[in-house]
Amino acid sequence: MNKRQDVPCFLFTGFLESGKTRFIQETLEDKRFCNGERTLLLVCEEGEEEYAPDQFASSGVYIRVVEDQADLTTENLEKWVQETKAERVVIEYNGMWLLDLLYQALPEGWMIYQEFMFADTNTFLTYNQNMRQLVFDKLKSAELVVFNRYTPAVSKEELHKIVRAASRRADIAYEDMQNTVVYDDIEDPLPFDLNAPIVEIKEEDYAEWYRDLSEDPEKYEGKTVQLVCRAILRKKLPANTFVAGRHVMTCCADDIQFAGLVCQWEKGNEKAAAIADSSWIRLTASIHFKFNKAYGKKGPVLTYIDSVNCAAPAQEVATFY
Repeated sequence: MNKRQDVPCFLFTGFLESGKTRFIQETLEDKRFCNGERTLLLVCEEGEEEYAPDQFASSGVYIRVVEDQADLTTENLEKWVQETKAERVVIEYNGMWLLDLLYQALPEGWMIYQEFMFADTNTFLTYNQNMRQLVFDKLKSAELVVFNRYTPAVSKEELHKIVRAASRRADIAYEDMQNTVVYDDIEDPLPFDLNAPIVEIKEEDYAEWYRDLSEDPEKYEGKTVQLVCRAILRKKLPANTFVAGRHVMTCCADDIQFAGLVCQWEKGNEKAAAIADSSWIRLTASIHFKFNKAYGKKGPVLTYIDSVNCAAPAQEVATFY
């Protein structure tokens, strides 16, 4: 049996009339991108602007229209690649479909090689206010977010903040009506001092701290932190261990999850052993990235130093905004 060949996928997301079609059209007209490779173009959303295949740099582009979510299946994706003998796939994704639908349908060997999100600056804030889950879904894994039709009437800081609530890694670009592109250069300093002897995490900064720790745990090695959290005790946890954390809402109430870390104390520490289940405490602990049975793998582990009981935060569920 022949080894299955990897299929690179170029994913373009965003809502209707956000500029996806125009960008893909220009990309496929560029000989640097379209230089004879057989390409499957999956169109999951048809707007006012249509493709002009006769202007593509190569005749080896094959379009398949996916009108219904139910048609986005592993079997269909494999069939379309086999029919066209495509070496790669370009996907114009429907802004009203969650990305998990696509990820779950990707056949073995298919890889998202690049992912871009496009947004019309004039409608983006309305989409974010009314359909935040769908907006966050497209922002969370995008490598580049392009705000089309940008005018100074919309604050770059406001757009920047919305993107950063979903991703600290995405590049951001603003394209005005004259097609001039300016890249975002707003700095994103962490709201706490990592060089302080004790890194104090304010109640309103818990979500951002937890995400930063999850994305780059090594830089927290050996740091001492102080934070307000709930202490969760469970019989299944190893001895002298509790979970310190808070509920975090990423984009909407449906995705609230408990974001916690294992916290261990030395045997004989009566103060730590007296902590009550589900109590709110102001915890001081050091962080070490190591294996722990509760994780079943390496992860950031808190080593208990001290704690005091405290009131719950004014906003018990931590958010990014």
